[in-house]
Amino acid sequence: MNLKNKAALVTGASRGLGAELAKGLARRGVRLALVARGEAALEEVARVIRAEGGEAHVLPADIGDKTAIHGLAGAAAAVLGPIDLLIHNASTLGPTPLRLLLDTECEDLARVLEVNLVGPFRLTKLLAGSMALRGQGLVVHISSDASVVPYSGWGAYSVSKAALDHLTRLWAVELDELGVRAFAVDPGEMNTAMHAAALPEADPRTLSDPADVAERIISMIEGSERISNGSRLEASHREAAA
Repeated sequence: MNLKNKAALVTGASRGLGAELAKGLARRGVRLALVARGEAALEEVARVIRAEGGEAHVLPADIGDKTAIHGLAGAAAAVLGPIDLLIHNASTLGPTPLRLLLDTECEDLARVLEVNLVGPFRLTKLLAGSMALRGQGLVVHISSDASVVPYSGWGAYSVSKAALDHLTRLWAVELDELGVRAFAVDPGEMNTAMHAAALPEADPRTLSDPADVAERIISMIEGSERISNGSRLEASHREAAA
């Protein structure tokens, strides 16, 4: 995928991997809509991008809020035009410290699913039609090893990510002939606020830098035509392009 002058929407773009993905894409000439709940943090990411000559628009929204999605999709199209690249990075663990499924409130499970699965479904549903009409577009889901490994205490998050992986495969099957592609990528363990909330005892020195992981994922995006539609990838197995 030639990223120059492409329009991308990145959720969870206010910090961690999402912020680094936005900065890395901007350096390749991508025009960006940045989405997260925290407007001040989003503005700081946008400020960095603009200082380097890039284009970034701040669209504060809660991906887990059904009433926000139509407005978000419309605002992104208004500032950027048709979206070429949609990256679903926004995610929530649910309540921390993490707890067993038997101790998980139904409402907490529902909230995790709304943010990690249903929100991405709603947003893709609104934006992928335009991609299909133009015969091109890419949807990227940020997954987790918790989608395939049953870690005790990670139940709600794990269920949401496992379903997100399969949603990737379903979009690929249904949209492949229309030129729309999708893949999921497990970024691995990173030095982020989310990881610290989940595993506060972890040594940050053993964790990947989100900026390095972002470069690997962007390399995948640039080479997405060579990736089987619907694939689930691991960022730790890819090297960033030189």
